[in-house]
Amino acid sequence: MMRKFVRNILLVVILTKGFVLFGQGERLGSPNIIIIISDDHTRQAISAYGSTIALTPNIDRIAENGFVFNNAYINNSICGPSRAGLLTGKYSHKNGYKDNENSSYDSNQDQFVNHLQKAGYQTAWIGKYHLGHNPKGFDFWEILPGQGHYYNPDFIQMDGKTIRKEGYVSDLIEDTAEKWISERDKDQPFCLIVGHKATHRTWMPDIQDLRKYDDVVFPIPETFYDSYQGRKAAQVQDMTIRNTMQMSYDLKMYSEDTKDGNITRMNDNQRKDFLGYYNGLKDSLELHKFEGDQLTEWKFQRYMRDYLATATSLDRNIGRLLDYIESEGLKDNTIVIYLSDQGFYLGEHGWFDKRFMYEESFSTPMLMYYPGNQKKGTTQLNQMVMNIDIGPTLLEAAGLKVPSSMQGSSFLPIVEKPNVKGRAALYYHYYENGEHSVSPHFGIKTARFKLIRFYKRVESWELFDLENDPNELNNLYENREYKGTIKLMKRKLKKLLQTYEDEQALEILNRKL
Repeated sequence: MMRKFVRNILLVVILTKGFVLFGQGERLGSPNIIIIISDDHTRQAISAYGSTIALTPNIDRIAENGFVFNNAYINNSICGPSRAGLLTGKYSHKNGYKDNENSSYDSNQDQFVNHLQKAGYQTAWIGKYHLGHNPKGFDFWEILPGQGHYYNPDFIQMDGKTIRKEGYVSDLIEDTAEKWISERDKDQPFCLIVGHKATHRTWMPDIQDLRKYDDVVFPIPETFYDSYQGRKAAQVQDMTIRNTMQMSYDLKMYSEDTKDGNITRMNDNQRKDFLGYYNGLKDSLELHKFEGDQLTEWKFQRYMRDYLATATSLDRNIGRLLDYIESEGLKDNTIVIYLSDQGFYLGEHGWFDKRFMYEESFSTPMLMYYPGNQKKGTTQLNQMVMNIDIGPTLLEAAGLKVPSSMQGSSFLPIVEKPNVKGRAALYYHYYENGEHSVSPHFGIKTARFKLIRFYKRVESWELFDLENDPNELNNLYENREYKGTIKLMKRKLKKLLQTYEDEQALEILNRKL
């Protein structure tokens, strides 16, 4: 029988990072862990980050007497590689999962959950996994096949069978999460990862949330009509609201006899309510006969309403989980962390989707609550941290050794002493060369500057002064005044490539354009 712990602690990770303290800096031993991961939920849509376009009261609760990480970033801005980075604490070239098109994830490799298991933790992953169909390192799992569906989704069981559950996906994932917590061995610590599908394309709100933002007119982002001057990769992308976003697939302006699989799997009542709403919008659109910029801006408004309404159910179910933890008497020994796979574009640069190393995509929301925090209210942390730091952080919080093979670094010291410095520079590498025509690229970000090297689809360099150009519109790479900065940034980039052993990027770095 497992030894009785001095204190039984629960750590909740909601796509963010966390750890536990007690009293005057004394750490709690063997904390329970819950990781909640959303998909494509950007910090521009979270009120704890100052968003004025949406309210997320339950996500905000995580930061109450806790932390908001204002500079949290992703190793590779796409869902599968980001989750692989979270689990392994490694960059894509080390964990083997570089993109969603050609890579396959080896779930037998070393992951932070394996170390928790060995230390006596019960581990589980529930919801969207997107790293194959056979998770390892978990005592229990129930996952969506691939991206899954919003309505009446299928779930793969541990015996390999697939079952269909009737209802809305965010509700069903939360139901299973609460069931697993209630049935766990209460004498052992646990680590639960809750993977939400929301807010992934095609943004299908729950029936009860369809009209939530109908009366809201969203401001057009100042970069909405970006011309992409001086940025070759941005000029060839295919992720604009104007040209890429589809009227039927994305905005639900369906034909009368639609065979869309998202609709055909609905029951009669779901279909009646859902199509009744969107068919009414389609009738109104046909009366207006919008064209050009008017049509593009109509598409933007519809996108925003669907996206944020979809996030409403995500936030509500996070609230359910927080309420459940409190009702079970777990709040006082539970760490809660929330984050997303990556950021997302809400019309900035005229885009939706992610992938680029630009701020809206490269960044991720990350909030953390932990018990024993002596400070009241929310603490804003501006140190730079990454998703690959989460595994090392949780292992340190559990009193376990962090494997030397992990490339992430624990940010536990930052939480214990918010004046501690974070990373001086961040490294990023995106590999996929198909979807949305985004060119593969890698780069470095410091507090002020960002240097990016695009390759394959586009061969080019970009340099941005984030202090004077936060929207990243002015590529300074050809500006002679920044020759010294470019030389310094390249030297720092090369050092990171050597540290992380990214041989492919090193070879490209040494090429002459």
